[in-house]
Parts: sequence; structure tokens; C-alpha cells
Amino acid sequence: MTEGTGPDETVRHSKVVIIGAGFSGIALGHALLGSRFTDFTLLERADDVGGVWKANTYPGCTCDVPSNLYSLSFAPNPDWTSTYSTQPEIQRYLAGCLDRFGLRPHLRTGVDVTAAAWDEAAQLWRLTTSEGPWTAQVLVSAVGPLTEPKLPDVPGIERFRGTIMHSARWDASHDLTGERVASIGTGASAIQYVPRIVDQVGELLVFQRSAPWIMPHDKRPTTPEERERYRTNPRAQKIDRAKVYVSKELLVAGFAKQPKIMKVLSRLSTKHMESQVADPTLREALTPDFTLGCKRIVPSNEWYPALQKPNVTLVPEALSEIRERSVVGSDGVEREVDTIIFATGFHVADIPFADRVRGRSGELMMERWKGSPRAYLGTSVPGFPNFFMFLGPNTGLGHSSMVFMIESQVEHVKNAIRALDTSGASAIEVDQRVHDDYNATIDKKMATTVWELGGCTTFYQDANGRNASIYPDWTFRFRRDAKRWRPEAYRLTTGADA
Repeated sequence: MTEGTGPDETVRHSKVVIIGAGFSGIALGHALLGSRFTDFTLLERADDVGGVWKANTYPGCTCDVPSNLYSLSFAPNPDWTSTYSTQPEIQRYLAGCLDRFGLRPHLRTGVDVTAAAWDEAAQLWRLTTSEGPWTAQVLVSAVGPLTEPKLPDVPGIERFRGTIMHSARWDASHDLTGERVASIGTGASAIQYVPRIVDQVGELLVFQRSAPWIMPHDKRPTTPEERERYRTNPRAQKIDRAKVYVSKELLVAGFAKQPKIMKVLSRLSTKHMESQVADPTLREALTPDFTLGCKRIVPSNEWYPALQKPNVTLVPEALSEIRERSVVGSDGVEREVDTIIFATGFHVADIPFADRVRGRSGELMMERWKGSPRAYLGTSVPGFPNFFMFLGPNTGLGHSSMVFMIESQVEHVKNAIRALDTSGASAIEVDQRVHDDYNATIDKKMATTVWELGGCTTFYQDANGRNASIYPDWTFRFRRDAKRWRPEAYRLTTGADA
């Protein structure tokens, strides 16, 4: 519904506004409709749904979690064409879910939410968007952590006269044929796109600050027989999904309980590298100097062969300077290039949207955090009533499907909205003590994990060096805690007693 005096001043209102229409937004929308709650709106800044799978379109973009697990539990897809799905297929899957579950009437695309502020007097959220003002009783950030590209602060970047792009903002109109290209970073994105562009470019420089751990990849096309089996026997797909979940969850024993277990996987990874790389000097450059698991483990059978192509040079150095037509590594060597591709990750620990939302005190969430994001169940922050976020602090995984975490949070947010809706209160806010106790437990568990003891520096760490990204325990415990509604964890208030 709307209020106002004209189209330019119209204030649109929805009881619940969900920012983002990727996995999180779609899953919550489905849950709300399932609870017969219809007064909600999905605001998506892109022209279609998909979130990270709409934004990332670089060559070879593929999920590194098996398709059967990296999908919504209530929307199994028997027709995945590969055991690991590509970006276009996942984006189509999400668009199909939107229509299948009747969510498209709740979607508004091309709407960028640039600011949100809690109005204490009115007990609602006031949003500033690209289409004008909105208000909402409940605001949910379903903005994923892999949507805001992170560029390194390299001297001279503004002087470069060639083409610069980030892997998450791939310019498909730019022809790389025959060009001299510098690829910066050796994380998951680079490991996927480098093998795809290596035969197209004239020369490829791969800047590697730290060698990643690479595991053999078991990706393969699915067979017609497999797809038919899933179509005629959905239970079989559910069982296979459970098997994948259990196999992934067993890795937590190495990540979070006994890091020494990772030595077994380290030997497998090293053997994989040595089977594909014969040159001893290159082997040494490609050998990680930190414990496996400290950074994300990436599966690939194509990375090492690509690095040994005659037109590829591995530069085991950080990028230290950019000049008008060249790049300079920390070795001091200047190398001429036409295009620079940054595969330098995302603002993960910064938590997207935290720099745009102001709580009861008028303080931005990022200001309240003072460089160390924290939230109850990665979802709720004291001082920000009627606000919930998906994939917030310490909900990330280094081993399994984020969709599992999303669906766990969906249950929590749905229960919170129900509690608010049935109580007659105007606001719901997580209790400060409950919030602090939860995060103290997270920090205690993190202290003995590979992410803390593995000897690496990653984007998992916040400005103060705290790991604000990873959940340091079994994911089934997170689901148990998220689904179990604890009334004492939240304060229900009216405007008079807030």
C-alpha cells in the first residue's frame, strides 16, 4: 500500500521488506507464504533474481558444492546436468523457484536500497531506495557476502590506461583475444576462470601471493538414467543429498576439532599437485605454506595444467604497483599488460549493508561493531529492532553448503516474525546478554580451529584480526539452535516501553 501526495513523494509500505532475491530472500519468502503471511516485498537491485549467481558471470563460474546439496531442500531439482552446477544453471533454478512458489508478485527488481533507519517514534524502518522511500515494520537483509567485490589498494591503479575488471563484475563485451593479461589472486574464482581464458589470451601473468590447496575434482555430467531416477523416485535424491551432507560434515572434525586430521587431506592434495606438475621449481611455488583448511579448499583438475601452458607465467609475488601500461610485483619487475583481472575476493567480514542501516541510536551497524561484526546466530544485533540478516557474522562455512545455513536462519527469522505478529508488540530485539554469551561461545570454539591456528591471513578476518566469518562447529548444531525458539532471547516491546 502507499501513502503520499504524488508519484515522486509516494511512500511505499510493506509489513516485511526483504532486501535481496537470491537463495536467502527466496527461501524466506517461501516460508512466509507457507505460514500464510503475505504482506512482504522482495527488493532486488538487479534486473532478475539470483543474488551471487546473477552477479558472478565470469567464464567457468561453478559452485564447488555438489548440486544435490547446494539447492533448497523444499525444491529438489532432478534435472541438474552436472554433479556441480554452473552459474547459469543455478540462476535459472532460482528463477524457476520464484515462479514455482508464487513469489514473483512479491518481487520488485531494479530497486537499490541505499539506506535504512529505524524510526523510534513510528516503530518502523524508513528506507531510501532508487525508486523512492519505503517503510517496513520488519526489515530483513538477504544481501549475501559475495556480492560486493573487493579491490586491493594498489598504488597507481587509477593511472592504468588498459582495461580493469573484477571477476565478480566480468565484462563479457571485452575481447581478451591475443591480449596480455594479468590475473591477480589465486582463490576460487581465478582457479575457475584461468583455465577458460588461457587459450584465448596472448600472454597470461598469474600473480599469486599465497599458493592455495587444490583437491582433485569429481565433477562430471549427470546421466539421463540418474535424472530419470530422481524424477521417478524423489526419495532417492533426498537420500543422496543426505549422504553428501554427512560426507561434508565429517570435515568439521578436522577443521574445528582436531586440525591434525587435515594432514591426511594435505597428503592427498600434495599428491594431486605432484601428479600434474613435474617441474620442481614450479612445485615449490605451488606448495601452500599454511595448514589445509585455513583458507577455502578449492577442487580443480584444470588449474595446474593451465599454469603450465607456454603463454602463462606464474608470478609468486604480491602486486605492488600499477603503471599506465604495466604492473609491478613485489619482486620489482615491471611487466606490460593490456588488461588486469582482479580475483581478490569480496567484502565478507565487512558484512554487506552494515554501512547503510542505522539502529535505534542513529548509529550505523558498522559503527556499532567497531571493526568486529557480531550477531546472535548471525542474524540479530542489539539496538536494531525488527531487523534480521542472512549470512551475517560467523555463519560462513569452509566445507559445505551455505544453503543449509540459510534454511536454518529462515526458521529463526520466521519464528521471530511470528512472535512479533502474535504478541501485539511493535518491536522485537535480541537481548544484549544473550547476544554477548552467544558470541563468547563462538570465540571460544574458534580458538582451537584450523582457521585460528592454520597460519594464514584471509578475508575471514575482520579489521581487528578476529574471524568474523566462519561458524566454528557442526552445522547441525547451528540448525538446532536456530530452529529452537527461545522467547527469553528476545525482548518484545511497544513504543512506550522500548
